[in-house]
Amino acid sequence: MLKQKIKVVISDLDGTLLNSDHSISDYTKSVFQELHHQKYLIIVATGRHHIDAMSIVENLGFPIYLVTSNGARIHSPKKELLYSFNIKSEAIKSVLSLDIDPEITTVLFKEEVWQTSKINKKINSFQKDLKYPPVVVDFNDLEDFSAIKLFFTHDNHEKLVELKNKILEDHSEEFSHAFSLPICLEFMDKSVDKSVAIAKILEIEGYSFQETVFFGDGFNDERMLDAAGIGLIMGNAPENLKCKLPHLNIISTNNEDGVAKYLSRKLELTSKV
Repeated sequence: MLKQKIKVVISDLDGTLLNSDHSISDYTKSVFQELHHQKYLIIVATGRHHIDAMSIVENLGFPIYLVTSNGARIHSPKKELLYSFNIKSEAIKSVLSLDIDPEITTVLFKEEVWQTSKINKKINSFQKDLKYPPVVVDFNDLEDFSAIKLFFTHDNHEKLVELKNKILEDHSEEFSHAFSLPICLEFMDKSVDKSVAIAKILEIEGYSFQETVFFGDGFNDERMLDAAGIGLIMGNAPENLKCKLPHLNIISTNNEDGVAKYLSRKLELTSKV
């Protein structure tokens, strides 16, 4: 039975734990509070920056482990920084020297702010409270390019695919990449991945991947979906992610409280619909 097997519950945020309004529903909150009460280890693993993500997970009402920027930061339930890794300045500078289409929004995620080539209302809408503010910069004027994550967004997915291929021609040894959404292309240091960060937490807490259930909807979740004891793909995930992982089950969408309903049913929680 799943109830005996699973000790660790891990979830992505956008498109997974969050609905399309970028918030956690009251029902999902009640299910996760019951999980906490029953002593499950709970981890949120997201591509978001830690300042942004912390303000969201605080709404759960209890402390959790938080993996952010696709694994470049780990914070403990006490909000202590346990792990930190930045992309080197020279590596990013080399990428930004390429001929990047000016229609594409370029972003450097720094520790306190995110530096962007222009204001992008669609990306800003992901933050209900701008606790992690954007600053428009001319990247030609920067001296320090070091960042947690390098990020590009455009409504045309194919434009981002072309940019990804151009960057990886000469930088495949330095960067890992992921499409967290079809319109969002992210580059991290090669050593960074959600699954690597979660392995560090499991070691601290004395659990194995076989004792985990993981929920995700993006290509930045792919390795963790495969590594988990049970990996579950959201119904709203891109079809090509579902096709790439045909051995995994697909659950209801984020707008249908897919994560919470699955956990409530399979772990026999009292918070049921």
